[in-house]
Amino acid sequence: MATTLMPSAVTETQPGPPHTKDRYRRGAARWVVLGLVAVVCLAMLVPFGFMVLNAFKSPGDYSTNGPLSWPSGFYTEGLETYWREADYPVKLWNSTLIAGSVAVLAVLVSLLNAFALGIGRVRGRVWIVGLFLLANMMPQEALVYPLYHFAKEVGLYNTRLSVIIIFTVIQSAFGTYLLASVLSTFPRALLEAAAVDGAGKWRILWRIVFPNLRPTLAVLLIFFFIWTWNEFLIPLVMLIDNSTQTIPVALASLQGDRLMDAPTTNAGSLISLLPAIVFFLIFQRTLTRGITAGAVK
Repeated sequence: MATTLMPSAVTETQPGPPHTKDRYRRGAARWVVLGLVAVVCLAMLVPFGFMVLNAFKSPGDYSTNGPLSWPSGFYTEGLETYWREADYPVKLWNSTLIAGSVAVLAVLVSLLNAFALGIGRVRGRVWIVGLFLLANMMPQEALVYPLYHFAKEVGLYNTRLSVIIIFTVIQSAFGTYLLASVLSTFPRALLEAAAVDGAGKWRILWRIVFPNLRPTLAVLLIFFFIWTWNEFLIPLVMLIDNSTQTIPVALASLQGDRLMDAPTTNAGSLISLLPAIVFFLIFQRTLTRGITAGAVK
């Protein structure tokens, strides 16, 4: 007697559209996060707003009505005083030259060091990378006297070149640590294929590694420029002549022991901050693309 087996009914659950309440919750959460980000951004812009407010206020108006009052008139003498007394064009050129040179050289040195450590597999690379990490953690106050002494010995004291060399080494320590970690995960098959095709290490670096690291290098370039632009302690010690000083050092010269012209200081801070803001706005898209590319990789 033949027995017929009937296949058991199998019910498959098809994923349905997300519940309406879940969509509302996610939408509400996004708006809450966006609102918190907007509040934080406004809080960060408050000091900048006060600086703009007091940059166009006369000293009498500032002392009478305080820093929170609206200017009674459009006062521009503070800007003119800072421009004239600080010799702002010279300080702007010095800061731009030092920050730009450090950014380019530090990125180049970081790339070469990281290529040797991350791909070349130098003996003891873990210890070397750890040494670079410790160098990043060392405070600048501990470096001031040795740097001052060495600059005096080699005749580079009170020159822009001394500051460029110092910050190139400091910034490249961070860049080497970061890029060495990135290059340690670089696809080995790609490098082996290039070596089989007869490419040397120099060609591998500039034809294969460099194009893949271009977004990361662009981010480092922007960071190195802004970090060097804002440096104060080492330029204050190493640059004593008005013709070699940078913008942060020029701002510090406006403040005396017992007297400070607040409107002039705010005006100087405003026009000293503008170049860095303009630089950031110009390369904002590059920064965003670099971070996004690094996240995707």
